[in-house]
Amino acid sequence: MSTAPAVQLSVVIPVFNEEANLPTLFARLYPVLDALQRRYEIIFTNDGSADRSFDLLRAQHAARPDVTRVIDFNANYGQHMAIMAAFENVRGEIIVTLDADLQNPPEEIPKLLAQIDAGFDYVGGFRLKRHDSFFRTFASKFVNFARSRMTSIEMTDQGCMLRAYKRPIIDAIVRSGAINTFIPALAYTFSSNPGEVGVQHDERLAGVSNYSLYKLIRLNFDLITGFTLAPLQLFTMFAMLSSAGSLALVAVLFYRRFALNLDRETFGVFTLFGILFFLLSVAMIGIGLIGEYVGRTYLVVRSRQRYFISRQLDTK
Repeated sequence: MSTAPAVQLSVVIPVFNEEANLPTLFARLYPVLDALQRRYEIIFTNDGSADRSFDLLRAQHAARPDVTRVIDFNANYGQHMAIMAAFENVRGEIIVTLDADLQNPPEEIPKLLAQIDAGFDYVGGFRLKRHDSFFRTFASKFVNFARSRMTSIEMTDQGCMLRAYKRPIIDAIVRSGAINTFIPALAYTFSSNPGEVGVQHDERLAGVSNYSLYKLIRLNFDLITGFTLAPLQLFTMFAMLSSAGSLALVAVLFYRRFALNLDRETFGVFTLFGILFFLLSVAMIGIGLIGEYVGRTYLVVRSRQRYFISRQLDTK
């Protein structure tokens, strides 16, 4: 009895309201993968799109059922959950993640595969020339800088989703059961030989970015709190310095009032208010940080299903 040859390459693509980009993505992606002469599959995860994205994915599955697979969420769970759902279903020995907006061209995939073939088990792309707004570019550089100082994760461009992984890395990510996770950073912690390669970055073909300012802040906060205790440690040091500064301020105020007989009118309630408000603000920051870590623990221990798959279209 003959068996089908093993899948060598899996391409994972999360999709959220990308009906304007999908036809061009199909037209460019499949020829690139066909030319690789590797047995491949493409897994699209429809992340609760409100447009015709799923209809287009279903039509593409009908056109190329040999290599096309579709996962359809019942609601929007976010890009990284869409990728995790695909990771739990991949068959390939090499897995590539790609956005559907074509800002990272599918023609760059062979660059990542060449690095994997050279011996790296995880290859991250970094955008050689970004076509984003000044704010997005500056914010990305700032967050990259903060992350590099607060964690041991070294990535030139954490916002680039064009990345390649060997299968053991993906298996480790799936087994981790992470709830709020930043997949590229998590993969880096499991990698024994990570690498990077520069890739082209184009302007978005159609539509607008699905990442609002809030989502970008939330994502990067998850990255920092999910991989290091540095925020709590920095807060502890800051609180100790603040306490020492407050004690010194009280000592100075008492010295000026009782030793030098100065500041009679201003000493008292307003000074205490100033000290109290400062210490309260420090305490509120600390409570917020502690709450973030406690909240992450709560999400893990309650063991609630991370997403719900309405339907799947598989290869034939």
